[in-house]
Amino acid sequence: IFSDAYNGTVTFLPLEENSEGKYLVKKCNIYQIQLKHIKDEEWSISVVAPFPEDWFSDGILYPKLAWLGNKLLSKLAKWSVEQKPSEFKSTLSLISVAKYSKVYQDLKEKYKVMVKVWPEVTDPEKFVYEDVAIATYLLILWEEERKEKGLTKKQSFVDLGCGNGLLVHILNNEGHSGRGIDVRRRKIWDMYGPETHLEEATIIPGDSHLFPDTDWLIGNHSDELTPWVPVIAARSSYSCCYFVLPCCFFDFHGKYSRRQSKKTQYREYLDFVAQVGFVCGFHVEEDCLRIPSTKRVSFIGKSRTYPPAEHALIDNRITQFINSRRTCAVATCDKRVGFKHEDHSDSLCEVGSEPPEDETETAGTIWMPGFQPREKVEQIRNCASLPRDFVDEVVLNVAKLLLNAAPQKSCSNMQGGNTNTWNQGESLSLREVAEHLNKETLKKLKSECGGLQTLLKSNHQVFEVLNGRVHIRDWRKEKPPSKTKPEVKRRLSAEAFKTRLCWFFIHHPDGCSLPSEACPYAHGTEELRQSQIIKKKKHI
Repeated sequence: IFSDAYNGTVTFLPLEENSEGKYLVKKCNIYQIQLKHIKDEEWSISVVAPFPEDWFSDGILYPKLAWLGNKLLSKLAKWSVEQKPSEFKSTLSLISVAKYSKVYQDLKEKYKVMVKVWPEVTDPEKFVYEDVAIATYLLILWEEERKEKGLTKKQSFVDLGCGNGLLVHILNNEGHSGRGIDVRRRKIWDMYGPETHLEEATIIPGDSHLFPDTDWLIGNHSDELTPWVPVIAARSSYSCCYFVLPCCFFDFHGKYSRRQSKKTQYREYLDFVAQVGFVCGFHVEEDCLRIPSTKRVSFIGKSRTYPPAEHALIDNRITQFINSRRTCAVATCDKRVGFKHEDHSDSLCEVGSEPPEDETETAGTIWMPGFQPREKVEQIRNCASLPRDFVDEVVLNVAKLLLNAAPQKSCSNMQGGNTNTWNQGESLSLREVAEHLNKETLKKLKSECGGLQTLLKSNHQVFEVLNGRVHIRDWRKEKPPSKTKPEVKRRLSAEAFKTRLCWFFIHHPDGCSLPSEACPYAHGTEELRQSQIIKKKKHI
């Protein structure tokens, strides 16, 4: 990177190592960011690529030109002029940014292959690079801790609610002994090998789920376990530390309920999670991670505010706090007293209530009777469990409703010289569509797949739902598949081509708006191809 402050330019020269170990400049991917003074307080910022026609993007190491021009520039301009104080800490405030950048690039190169072999339905680029970033952060944090404490042995860990297990896989590979526990096994677990330790088990916060021989507990998007991570760490041992990255908003007993309107819901929930750490006797540190997510704030508890001799006193305080949260869930608490520690006390209700008499017997083993862990079998919310005939009938009824709504929208179809008009119908709000369906249909949709909107979005071949309004999809307006799309998505698109019948060819009064060769769906059974995905499963 060449920075020329006098002329206001920063030039990026990508280097690639050849077979002889020499580094060569990848000329086609050189780019420069320029800052120019126009007049007075007016400035312009631009990005220049000398060889745009030869630009190479793999969606992994090299950014897309469109991203540089459309996304990066607007962000740079915004960051350069905004002055509003952030309610969050600066990014990577607790570790060396320079060291983080180097380790992250090394790990990204090492584990980028995971993007190409990702078997889950989730976005591989987001999840792989997010876990690489979190692993990078923890590795540097733990290296600094070993230096501070004079340790040589690498820290052990347990990842509670480990999900796809990639974070555990990376940490194990980098020399840290540990395991991940999740209520549901994932397909990708089988790809890691025996060196990656993952367990399918349900964690119920209580005496049977303590980890006295573990150095660190991790809660990475751990949902209902998030507020319990500091509690489990505090009760596991005096030396046990924790790292938690809150995402979905859960209290000890279930979904978190807002109590303040002066803060954003996210900030209020973060303050609650931090408060749990303080009540558990930790010095709680907050940091903002550099990950592709809107939920980037993490909390770290690696030292205690009390001597070991006061463990029983702190443990009693934790019990009182948990019980107070359960009381607040049943009735609104007006008294906002409690542990006035820094700025995190305003979400507390009065502490000191005793557990109900009928639950005192179980309090020693399960810390909150009635705690609801995630279901072992993930609930399907995409209409897959509904009868096909039922779904087809709803789709046909909604389509007829849109096509018959007045005034009709007719679009000229110029494909292949055909000048006939194609009826696109009218758009209606979700409420208007629901009013035309009977109550039994709506009830069935709500109980099985999350509602009418879920069904319509699942049938994206026919419908488009934008800003709460339902439209008939016009495939002539769809963008052609991008050549810069990640390889995994391009491969899936190619494998799905002509593997399903075209709904418009069969049901629309004007037929399909596209000619057969341009439509990704089959115009008649003679065009149907067998799905490559099904072939692969049969082969396996």
